[in-house]
Parts: sequence; structure tokens; C-alpha cells
Amino acid sequence: MSLTSATLLVFTLCCTALLFAATVWLWPRLARQGWRPALGRVGLVLAVQALVFSSIGLGVNRSLLVYGTWDDLLGTASPSALMAQDPAGDALVKVIGRQHPDVPGGMTPQIGGEIQKVMVQGRQSKVATPAYVYLPPEYFQKGNEKRTFPAAVVLTGFPGTAENLLKPLPYPKTAWTLAKQKKMQPMILVLMRPAVGPRNTQCVDVPDGPASETFFSADLPQAISGAYRVGTSARNWAIMGDSTGGYCALKVALQHPEHYAAGVGLSADYKPEIDRDSGDLFHGNKDEEKRSDLLWSLDHLPQGTSSFLVTTSLQGESNLGPTRKFVEKVKDPARVSSITLDHGGHSFNTWKREIPPSLEWLGGRLAAE
Repeated sequence: MSLTSATLLVFTLCCTALLFAATVWLWPRLARQGWRPALGRVGLVLAVQALVFSSIGLGVNRSLLVYGTWDDLLGTASPSALMAQDPAGDALVKVIGRQHPDVPGGMTPQIGGEIQKVMVQGRQSKVATPAYVYLPPEYFQKGNEKRTFPAAVVLTGFPGTAENLLKPLPYPKTAWTLAKQKKMQPMILVLMRPAVGPRNTQCVDVPDGPASETFFSADLPQAISGAYRVGTSARNWAIMGDSTGGYCALKVALQHPEHYAAGVGLSADYKPEIDRDSGDLFHGNKDEEKRSDLLWSLDHLPQGTSSFLVTTSLQGESNLGPTRKFVEKVKDPARVSSITLDHGGHSFNTWKREIPPSLEWLGGRLAAE
């Protein structure tokens, strides 16, 4: 039974209610003196509490999709980053599944587009990681067989799963709606986690570890452009994300303008968070550690021609100060825009409000060829 399924949540709630009723019914019988009745009372109380907390946890996780599977929850998931064994010249993108977007007419690709689950292999980084690729309906329509499309890499926070970007953050549905309303051009979306393994690699090339920055900055555009009708120049590519994914998006766009013309950070961090999820990302390399601080980079490294969009809130968001500093530090030839909400937290509800204007902004800064 899936960790995020409604069936599991309903089953747990029913078990909680039944055990609570049984506890009320049995309590008078367990009120006697002695170690056996006392042990029975303790067992029932602990069991009811365990089921209550399990129900709350399952409900919250189903809403926020922090853990997508039992392996994610238990920490037994095999690494999603694997050494790529295919020789140069073989396909770097392998389709392993397809699904229909949640839009009107979604069963027909020419009307609703298509979502493909893929494995992407990095030629330079030597890693492979899963992703979802949303192809807009125009990709399949007659007469567009040779048409190229702009692409945007979209990253979750950490922890999180790429499924978060399908629901509750409905990126394909939002992109489909905006294109239908002529508010943005049709765009291919590459939906992923910001880590290329079980660690929170935060778009850093970890010494003796995953080459996360190399994967996102160079390998990913190369692989996707080789598999789909996407251009290979920077003006064809953008990258965006929320929280840790927002940090990665800004870092990659800032430090690799040769590959990405635009970057969007929704409630972004501005330097990597070093904790037990990340481990030691730098292994004593102070220069790389400073470079990974985006505010330091803006002051000390050349700024390219990329455009940036950053979001924050006057109340409820901890990144308000750093976001304002980021905006102040961006200089020509780079460009920066911002969205500041009156109220908003570090949550899906906030990001759902920011996704439509962010995609519109991206659409105006990319070219199809």
C-alpha cells in the first residue's frame, strides 16, 4: 500500500477510531489492581497515541509529499544517482513511463500534451537520475514536426520528490493553461529533485561524490536537447525551483550563463545548508565554499547576462533580507526581477501563487530556437 495513498490514510483513521472505542469499552475491566491490568492500560494508551500520530503524519505527508515512498521514509531507498555505464554516443535519456496531464483532453497528446518519466544520464558527471518531462500539446500537433521549443528545468526542495511538481505543485497543468490563454509560449518542462543522490548535494560538485553542478549546468541541457526538440543555446534554457531547488536554480543560472538565460528562485536559499542531509560538501575547499554563497559571488565574481526572478514575503518568509540583498547586488549585464507577497510562508500554498507569474516571466525571456 502506497505511503501517500488515500486508502492507507482512511485505513489508519478507521483503526484509530476502532481502537479508541475498544479502549473506552475495555477500560472498566482494566481498572483492577495488578500488573496485568496496568500493563493493559499502558498498552492501549500507547497504541491509541501511536495511531493518532500516524494518522496525523500520513495526512501531513500526503498533503506536502515530503516522503514519496516507504523507502524514502525509512531511509532504505537505493541511491537515485548511479554511475552511467553507456558509452558515448548512446542515448542519454531513456523513457521508462508515460502519463496523461491532468488537463481537459489530457488523454490525447495533441490536446493535453504528455508527461514522460525518464532516466537522464550525464556524460561528464557520470551520474544518472530520474525526471519527468512535460511535452506541451503543440509538440505533437501536425505541422510542428520540426518546431523547436524552449525548456525549463524545475526543481523541488529537499527532501521532496519530483512528483511534488505534478501535484500539489501543478506545473504541467499551469503551463498548459497559460499557453492556452496565450500568456506564455509552449514550453517543455524537466521536473526533478535538486539532488542527484540520497544526499542533499545542492548543485555542488562534491569531492569524491556526485558532480551535481556539472550535471545540472552542462549534462542535463545536453541530454534533453539530444532527446527532444529543444535548442542548445542559453536562450533556449531556464531553470527554476523552490527552497533548496530555488538556490540551485539561481546558482546554476548565475554561474553558468553559457547554458541558462534565466533562473527563478521561489523562497530560495542563497547559500548551501550544511547538515546531516548534505554531509561535507566542500572537503576543506574554501574557495568553492565561498563561490557557493550567491551573495558573495555577486560581489566578487563576474556577472553574466542571465536574468533572475526571486520571490519572498513581507511576513512569514525567512529569506526576505537575503532576497533584498540579492536584488541589490545584481548588476548589468545581468537583470533581476522580484515578487514580494504581503503574506506567505515556506509552503506549497505560497509557491502555487507564484508559479503562474513565474512561468509567464520565463516565457518572455526564452527563445524557441
